[in-house]
Amino acid sequence: MTRTKTLATSLLSLTTAGVLALGSGGGATAAPSVDRGTDASTVSSLSTSDSNTADYWTPERMKNAVAGDVLADKALSRGQAKVDRGALHVSSGPDRTLTIQGQKASSAAPQSPTVDRKANASESPVPHIGKVFFTLGGVNYVCSGNSVTSTNQSTVSTAGHCVNEGPGAFSTKFTFVPAYSNGAAPYGKWTAKALYTTNQWSSSGDMQYDTGFAVMNTLNGQKLSAVVGASGVQFNGARGLVYKSFGYPAAPPFDGESLKSCSGTATDDPKDPQDNTQGIPCNMTGGSSGGPWFIGTSSGGYQNSVSSYGYGSNSTTMYGPYWGTVIHGTYQAASTAP
Repeated sequence: MTRTKTLATSLLSLTTAGVLALGSGGGATAAPSVDRGTDASTVSSLSTSDSNTADYWTPERMKNAVAGDVLADKALSRGQAKVDRGALHVSSGPDRTLTIQGQKASSAAPQSPTVDRKANASESPVPHIGKVFFTLGGVNYVCSGNSVTSTNQSTVSTAGHCVNEGPGAFSTKFTFVPAYSNGAAPYGKWTAKALYTTNQWSSSGDMQYDTGFAVMNTLNGQKLSAVVGASGVQFNGARGLVYKSFGYPAAPPFDGESLKSCSGTATDDPKDPQDNTQGIPCNMTGGSSGGPWFIGTSSGGYQNSVSSYGYGSNSTTMYGPYWGTVIHGTYQAASTAP
């Protein structure tokens, strides 16, 4: 039996014709080349002009946005990930672990509740975690994201497939809604001015590099992390850690209107070990893509992965990419951008 890998547990499948039709509407650009055989980061980015699009995301459009895991089926159906994956090395051992402290909001913000260590625990809104809305090929999509520490105080992490088709066009109308809850946007709607992902994702949809970052515009004269805070991040860390992940699963049996979490010890993906990804017990569905993974048992830990994919509609494990040197380089480019 053929196993279908989907992003954040896809419940949909696209035919090749459907995939190409969806991509053509987005005005796909030429894919950049992949730097094979090295750990040197290659970054793909796009400056956007989305500062006036927050009003586009009405409560109705946010509620009806399609779970971004559909884009996984598209990337995989294209069959573009044909680079020599054995030559694309993710550093997980000798490279020095890099940990970067988080940033506190300038005003008091509600804290996350005590951890409930089970899959799909319900959570109260967390200020720095939110929903990501974007458009590709004329279709409105939804993912999850998190405000991360940065020099520009304006950087959001998410999955690579939430900023770029992998391969193909970059997203438009990219908007982050922190602490989203049942249509409410208590901290406002933050629009992106630049999107970043790894060249390996944007050129070939390589699953081990499925991470993206967005640099947000100011809102009411304030920067994102000053309003909601920002998580610390870690790269080249140990494998097999205990994680707590968060996201907004939107496909049944969930509705995407509230925050959920999963907790557990990470283990390597036994089905596709070449991806160097790790999984934790979790059956979140589409829409949770891009949600942050925190080391430890709370949303106050260091982030060092995002929700990326599961196997089939009944998956009980969520997999995320290992944040090594390449993803660190992409983060660095985004977090220091003006």
